[in-house]
Amino acid sequence: MDLLLFTVDPAWGRDVVAAGAAGIVVDWERRGKHRRQAGAGTQINADTLEDLVRMRAATDGRLLCRINAAGPWTAREVADAVAAGADEVLLPMVRTAEEVDRALDLVAGRCGLGILVETQDAVDRVAELARRPLSRIYVGLNDLRIDRRSQELFRPLVDGTVDAVRAAVGMPFGVGGLTLPGGGFPVPGMLLAAELVRVRTDFTFLRRSFTADMAGRDPAVEVPRLLAALADLSGADAGTAAERRAGFVAAVEAAAAVDGLRVAQPA
Repeated sequence: MDLLLFTVDPAWGRDVVAAGAAGIVVDWERRGKHRRQAGAGTQINADTLEDLVRMRAATDGRLLCRINAAGPWTAREVADAVAAGADEVLLPMVRTAEEVDRALDLVAGRCGLGILVETQDAVDRVAELARRPLSRIYVGLNDLRIDRRSQELFRPLVDGTVDAVRAAVGMPFGVGGLTLPGGGFPVPGMLLAAELVRVRTDFTFLRRSFTADMAGRDPAVEVPRLLAALADLSGADAGTAAERRAGFVAAVEAAAAVDGLRVAQPA
């Protein structure tokens, strides 16, 4: 499973890639995001074109740039990302095939184009979207939860949504994010990792939790440890895999019950 790190810190990114991560993501997505994710406690980055240039100089790992959702600004963002050396552009909040087709026209084969399936519209159209020549497809659980007006981040991994998307996708597929073995809340990270293995995830993201859990630790030690844990999960027999799936579902249901109690509490 490829690990892609969100960062604009050249030294940190270089060390994590050297330790075994597949690449770096520079994040330009912020148009409308504060409003859309208000109160959700999500991470909203303020990365720039200069950050992308700096990260390109820092690593020969794969460099991805997440741009904003489709709009009049997309042509300029694609042009800037390509000129700065991005290997791939990631288009978030996809709703229609026409948005993807326009982005493909703008990319014009100069780099890869991946999309984020994080709206119900994209889930409903995923078979159509997956017929496009995309570099990767990623299911974004945070925004999908918001789009569905749900409180449950991991519900799509339990209710069959992610399995259905995975079945339609022939190119590299991603979902979720990981941290170090022993971390993760409210669902233990290794239960989530086992679930990503179960759905045959080709890549995933390293974001806030990973960066926080890595404080004071050596990437040259911890990244191989995470990769070894994923390899171990991949080698599980059917019975062990089923037990881990049951543990994941139980953890998701327990987290949902706690969230339900919080919502029910009087102000």
